Amino acid sequence: MAKGVGETADNSLMSARLTTDLPKELLDHMQRIKQRAIDYGLDFYEVVFERLDFATMNQIAAYGGFPTRYPHWRWGMEYDKLAKRDAYGLGRIYEMVINTDPCYAYLQESNSVTDQKLVMAHVYGHADFFKHNFWFSKTNRKMMDEMANHATRVRRHIDRRGQDNVERFLDLCHSVDHLIDPHSMFVKRGPARLPETEVDDGEFHPDRYAAKEYMDPFINPASDLERQKKEFDDRRQQSAGRVPLEPTRDLLMFLMQYGQLAEWQRDILALIRDEAYYFAPQGMTKIMNEGWATYWHSKLMTQHFLESSEIVDYADQHSGVVHMPPGGLNPYKIGVELFKEIERRWDRGQHGPQWESLQGIGEREAVDHKHGKGREKIFEVRRIYNDVSFIDEFLTPEFVERHHMYQYRRDPQTGEARIVTRDFGAVKQTMLHFLTNSGQPFVYVVDGNYLNRGELFLAHKYIGVEVDAAKAVEVLRNIRMLWGRPVHLQMRVNDEMLVLSINDPNDRPKREKITDDTPAPAHIMG
Repeated sequence: MAKGVGETADNSLMSARLTTDLPKELLDHMQRIKQRAIDYGLDFYEVVFERLDFATMNQIAAYGGFPTRYPHWRWGMEYDKLAKRDAYGLGRIYEMVINTDPCYAYLQESNSVTDQKLVMAHVYGHADFFKHNFWFSKTNRKMMDEMANHATRVRRHIDRRGQDNVERFLDLCHSVDHLIDPHSMFVKRGPARLPETEVDDGEFHPDRYAAKEYMDPFINPASDLERQKKEFDDRRQQSAGRVPLEPTRDLLMFLMQYGQLAEWQRDILALIRDEAYYFAPQGMTKIMNEGWATYWHSKLMTQHFLESSEIVDYADQHSGVVHMPPGGLNPYKIGVELFKEIERRWDRGQHGPQWESLQGIGEREAVDHKHGKGREKIFEVRRIYNDVSFIDEFLTPEFVERHHMYQYRRDPQTGEARIVTRDFGAVKQTMLHFLTNSGQPFVYVVDGNYLNRGELFLAHKYIGVEVDAAKAVEVLRNIRMLWGRPVHLQMRVNDEMLVLSINDPNDRPKREKITDDTPAPAHIMG
């Protein structure tokens, strides 16, 4: 049933007519909101607004915001879920905005004028964030065309290989599309640490800082070069005959390079990887992105574009956006309030070591140097931070207390949310664990020739998040089918180090404790 829905959605989208011209009233509002956003310092690629009906909006939402995607049952399943949500009155989509150049945004045609103005102001906040936040700087701004190209490539493989074969392979790829390294796009590695994608000439090339000749001995001391040379030699000795040379989080790239895949499979895996990297920054900046857009729709609407007759409708919509029940984590609420907090603190000079050293009751709040640097600071923050660094640096005990961001647990008897702890350190650490790597464990490819039998050895690096053993089994089965040989995962469960092995996709998994006798790659994670 889901597949049929997916095919219907796909075919209808190919012929869907998107409304490209806004009515004059909305066009006038859009132009005024755009100009005011620019006056405030927002800067964005051109935003193209399209008005869509319920059905088309749900179809595009099922495709992740893109009008054209490759055919697959998951889109049909998502469309079916969205359509039922609308039918039963459980929610609806007010807007979507896509990180492209130009930036495409979709408006629900049944929205009131007040809602449309709020949405357009919100969209301009997103568009500014997409363009200027560092974590989006490596994304493909022509992804609208790229998605259409991906659809064409998959359909070509379906014509040649059959829909069932291609769909089964897509299922395998989707199950591992989170096993990438979102930070790798921003890392420039020195020649001494060549990734497996580069040509290794076998020679040592030290990492040196640029310096004039007379300063070079001081900037690049001989002791540091000797240390690098020793580390290089040690790695060479440890990794002789093993791939990858160093552990890598990008399993998809490793499978593309070393997996026994047909060319059509390699092509599909490559496009799945491209899309995974395109969407990755959105997961890394959800709180900041939504908070920034909510900050600007709030400011633009309440100070410039809200008529007296619209106040109640606006308040109803805005309160729904920022509502956060006890124990919840609403990125709109946390993001907008934290941006407001940063602006207020930097306006008053409530930052720096001297301010942080104040311990008396009310001393911190009383500081007001009237610096007026708040607006400048939030623009800087939106440019260089992601959610983890945003929360790590700017979340304060006062903020947690003010917004009741305690740890809650649902009472099994009454169903009520009860406070477990008010401790700021525990609350902050829990949030950071939830946000780091989108709450998923760090898994590395360690050895592609484990025990010299062509088996794949993966390792879990514990950074506050343990592996869900049940989910791990299913993912490992799919990796086993992609790799074609047995797959092993070293993982930490209840403070014990285990190796979970899948020798055959149809066999039961094998679990063993790691002991001194356990064969292990040189780079085994703790």
